[in-house]
Amino acid sequence: MRQHTSRAESAPRVDLSARARDWSEIQERMLVPLYEAVYDRLEVGPATRLLGLDCGSGLALLMAASRGAAVTGVDSASPERLALARERLLPKAPPGRGGDRGRGARARTAAELLDGPPPATGGPETGAYTLVTAFEPVGGLAGDAEGLDDLLAGALPLAGRGAAVVLAGWGPPERCATSSVLRVAAKLADPLRGARGRPPARRDDLEEVAGRSGLKPDGSGRVACPFGYADLDSAVRGLLSTGLFDPAIAATDAKQVDKELTEALHPYRRPDGTVWMPNVFRYLIARVP
Repeated sequence: MRQHTSRAESAPRVDLSARARDWSEIQERMLVPLYEAVYDRLEVGPATRLLGLDCGSGLALLMAASRGAAVTGVDSASPERLALARERLLPKAPPGRGGDRGRGARARTAAELLDGPPPATGGPETGAYTLVTAFEPVGGLAGDAEGLDDLLAGALPLAGRGAAVVLAGWGPPERCATSSVLRVAAKLADPLRGARGRPPARRDDLEEVAGRSGLKPDGSGRVACPFGYADLDSAVRGLLSTGLFDPAIAATDAKQVDKELTEALHPYRRPDGTVWMPNVFRYLIARVP
């Protein structure tokens, strides 16, 4: 959902703490079917040592920890989201400079959350990571898959041989209702290029990322992840929290983005006022050789 390349390039005029809270309370749960599908397929449990890249506010980590996995989350781009992850996973642990360890009220095993590179010794228990996840779907905007290369370069040396690496991406535009809404972001950020809309998701995008990182593909899947909101206001706040509209805010202003985003959402508003957008996401499982 969040774009790896744009957040450092632009500094949108927004309240980042409020934006992180909107992500945690509204938007993050939309990807729960993706997390569950991956964890079920890989049989995540007590034997799993998981490293979550760009872990955000930690819902995916919490779900893995509730299955007994030892989890480490890394997010250097959003300290506001990482603070919320600490509230979820480390409610009794005091904040630290490089990371925190503790036992969350709903987590069965130790968790570690870092705002910098993970330690070379592996996960919060001992040994190498057995699973590395990059759950932020790529393909929402052009070029966002390139940001995965650096993330994986720092993480893969800490994974054991045969460890699973999971990458996620948006499905084809015709199967993602949100694609039409994302065109608003592209149009406002770059009117000339944005008029062409979101670039079509290529089938081999995730495989190309895996190949550049020296990983061996070992299966893939598609998961329905509908975006459902209680009302238009919640939908706007949730979508803005993804960060995909930040370049548009930087290029124009927040009020204009809010207005055009609200208009783009009207076709998906139901008679009871709720907003519903069916989407399909794809994941790739690759292995460390």
